[in-house]
This record gives sequence, C-alpha cells and structure tokens, in this order.
Amino acid sequence: MDERLIVALDVPTLPQAEALTERLGDAVSFYKVGMELYYRSGAAAIAMLAAREKRIFLDLKLYDIPNTVARSVRVLTELGVDLLTIHAQGGRAMIAAARAAAEEAAAACGRPRPQLLAVTCLTSFDAATWDEVAGPVPIAERAVRLAEVARAAGADGVIASPEEAAAIRRTAGADFLIVTPGVRPAGASRGDQQRVATPRAALAAGATHLVVGRPITEADDPRAAALAIVREMEAVK
Repeated sequence: MDERLIVALDVPTLPQAEALTERLGDAVSFYKVGMELYYRSGAAAIAMLAAREKRIFLDLKLYDIPNTVARSVRVLTELGVDLLTIHAQGGRAMIAAARAAAEEAAAACGRPRPQLLAVTCLTSFDAATWDEVAGPVPIAERAVRLAEVARAAGADGVIASPEEAAAIRRTAGADFLIVTPGVRPAGASRGDQQRVATPRAALAAGATHLVVGRPITEADDPRAAALAIVREMEAVK
C-alpha cells in the first residue's frame, strides 16, 4: 500500500463508505472523510476506518475566528485522525490557535497530534473565477504566500493544486506536506476540477500525497483503478 494515495470517501452514507473500503481492501490505506460523509455520519465514519486500521484525513476546512477554530480542533483531535484541514485564509492567528489546540488536546487524551493542513486556493477555481473573487493576483502567487504564512504559523503542510506544488516546494522546503487534490489519470474526466495533473506529474512537482476521488470511487472496478494509480505513483520516488 502506498500511503501517498488518499482516496476520497465522497459518499453520502456510512454503509456506502463501508462498502467502498471493503471493495478497495488492502489496495488503499489512507482515506479522506469530507463534509458530506462527516455531516451525515460524524464520528462513526472515523471509527469505521480506525477499526480497519486505515489512516484518516478529516477534511472539514475549518475557517472562523481563532477561538472557534481552536475549540473545534480540540474536539476533532480526540477522534484520532491523522490529517485535519483548516483554511490558510483564516490567517496567522487562527492557524497558530489551531496548532496549539491540537497539541493540548493530543497531550490530554494521549493521542498523536493530527497534522494540520492549510487550504490555499480551491482546485475548482480557474483564472477567471479567481480574478472575480480575489482580484488580479495570480492563483500561484497567492497560494505560495498563503503557504508561507501557514508554515510560519505552525501548519504542517497545505492543500494546493498540482499547478502550485512546485513553487510551494521551493519556498517551503523538503519537510512541508503538500497534499494535492485535482489528480486525474490520463484520459479521466476533470469533473468540476480546473487545475489538475496526472499522478506522476503531481508527485514530480513536489506533492507528498495525492487525493483521488471519482476516478477510483466511480470506476467499474475501484480496486483496479486504485492499483493502476499506485503503479504510476511508484514510478516517482
């Protein structure tokens, strides 16, 4: 199992998530639980994956005032997840508060601290829609700046598209996590993703982990689709 591959459990119910993890079996060791599944099933989704000895990425993209985010991170740390997302645009104080809360909660409950990933710019944005909401600063430039702020405030890494991975890697150094959604095997549909790359290209650009959803979960044979992506990833060390 290549732990650089994270499969997105973007399904609405716990039984569907259970069925998918059973079909994937030992081909996948790391799963993302996003808003849809967590809002329906809550901690039961985390417990289901933990019982199968899977690593867990909880992707809730926390974004609020520092105190609210810190209190939320304390609760989520108790679940025992490996990765947890906050929004980089929440700013330095919010990120620092999240890091402190994760450390305190982990120490109190005797669990490892979740690594915090700061979301930079969503992969659904293209240049035109980004300009509409953020003005003329290019996406890549803003993503690098947000990564710099996140690292300085205590984040362990960022969520960024493959298109920004190389620039972030040059700025942030070798020990910073870069988790990339928007990964599509050659020939796969983009869906609602705009800034995408193949697994090989994303890793070559500096990504440490790849989040893949529909190309695996909607495949006729999800296990075969996952293994094909793993083979492509293993060619990039």
